[in-house]
Amino acid sequence: MPTVDDILEHIGEFNFFQKQTFFLLALLSASFAPIYVGIVFLGFTPEHRCLSPGAAELSRRCGWSLAEELNFTAPGPGPQGEAFPRQCRSYEVDWNQSALGCADPLAGLAANRSHLPLGPCRHGWAYDTAGSSVVTEFNLVCAHSWMLDLLQSAVNAGFFVGSVGIGYIADRFGRKLCLLVTILINATSGVLMAISPTYTWMLIFRLIQGLVSKAGWLIGYILMTELVGLSYRRTVGILYQVAFTVGLVVLAGVAFVLPHWRWLQLAVTLPNFCFLLYYWCLPESPRWLISQNRSAEALRVMKHISRKNRKPMPASLQSLRPDEEAGEKLKPSFLDLVRTPQIRKHTLILMYNWFTGSVLYQGLIMHMGLAGSNIYLDFFYSALVEFPAALVIILTIDRIGRRYPWAGSNMVAGAACLASVFIPDDLQWLRVTVACLGRMGITMAYEMVCLVNAELYPTFIRNLGVLVCSSMCDIGGIITPFLVYRLTDVWHELPLVIFAAVGLIAGGLVLLLPETKGKALPETIDEVEDMQRPRKNKEKMIYLQVKKQDIPLN
Repeated sequence: MPTVDDILEHIGEFNFFQKQTFFLLALLSASFAPIYVGIVFLGFTPEHRCLSPGAAELSRRCGWSLAEELNFTAPGPGPQGEAFPRQCRSYEVDWNQSALGCADPLAGLAANRSHLPLGPCRHGWAYDTAGSSVVTEFNLVCAHSWMLDLLQSAVNAGFFVGSVGIGYIADRFGRKLCLLVTILINATSGVLMAISPTYTWMLIFRLIQGLVSKAGWLIGYILMTELVGLSYRRTVGILYQVAFTVGLVVLAGVAFVLPHWRWLQLAVTLPNFCFLLYYWCLPESPRWLISQNRSAEALRVMKHISRKNRKPMPASLQSLRPDEEAGEKLKPSFLDLVRTPQIRKHTLILMYNWFTGSVLYQGLIMHMGLAGSNIYLDFFYSALVEFPAALVIILTIDRIGRRYPWAGSNMVAGAACLASVFIPDDLQWLRVTVACLGRMGITMAYEMVCLVNAELYPTFIRNLGVLVCSSMCDIGGIITPFLVYRLTDVWHELPLVIFAAVGLIAGGLVLLLPETKGKALPETIDEVEDMQRPRKNKEKMIYLQVKKQDIPLN
């Protein structure tokens, strides 16, 4: 009874059809970057100050420069570590009174400016930027700054709910249908967000984008993994994530060209409508069709791949039957993720590693900060760090395996966080180097967990397993800002200590998982449960092959 991998060995594991499919899905992966981190540009908070029409008129009458206007009419710096008072407070002064002169208008009102009363920004804010963001348009600063946090929390909450819900739907109704539905909803809500007249509507459409966008990205990853042969599975998995990094680099350039958030949102959203053409370009996953007892349809897909690759399918392989467990149509259940011992262990360890990847990935960026003041270059440079991480994975994963590079990358990230605690501030170059090493380590771990997650579940719950486990990274994304900004108030390096502990524990737990190097994707629950006993399985396989060869000779 041939499997999908057996047939792919004859008709092409990564030939024309798979390369074409990978290119199409890589574009989908790159388009997810603006949704995941686009808030960096959409919600950019420039330097700002209270807007005072009276002070502006006095400045015009006196012929002051902007620096002189701020020096004479705005509050100075507050205590170290606090925001400038001028960002959220202004002097309660009647700037229209004739007694105010141009030399030092406030000198006659108080001997010390600190004695002058301060009040809220009653006339709005002035922003030092040529472009616009949701912050400048909706004044999400000072008392309303939490609304920007809510905007990002909404998309992460959408990631969490959507990953679980749509993952279940994809395993019930198929990868292709679910992928196309998520693309349509994502594109539509993205356009509606760009034209939203109020903050409330923008928040709603941002939440909807979160509900479908990450789920669509992961479904594309699963579909690609199930269409290629065993020997190419890990490479396309890594390169699919590299496509996301390419999306980060492109986003920096597009944001530089389009500094206005509405135009930027439209520019990164409209191309998603082109992905609806994938209805005619992408097939349904033959592995999913087999798991649903639809072998005839799966065979048609395999024949289509054979024609595209221009490799004939041997007559002896032109039959596909469900696996023994699939005698009747299998329906995925959340209980299947914890029902058996090995799958339960996989689920718990994978969930923790997804959580760790998110916390360290985002937390290191927040904590380290960037030395320069150019947001576009800073973002560009931070994205480039991810390319060497992918290269290291490609060079080591086939020679060493999945488990040890994955565990090592987590431990390197944790050790880098711990080392940063003891590096003095005057060795800035060393701090940056160690921080980049930690960023590379956690990027490798992030890419590895996505690759291995799909290899540790049987077909009929694979999509559900990946999406449920990966939902923990959304929980991590929600709490990371609190870990960084709250704990730094206690001790500036305390978040790094937490990150170090979390990363080192994650590396240790990875060593408890089975090695998946060179193994076919498991089709049944029994195959997953037997992954920890490779030698016994191998001996059985050899024995059966000998028996099958001996019988025809007699």
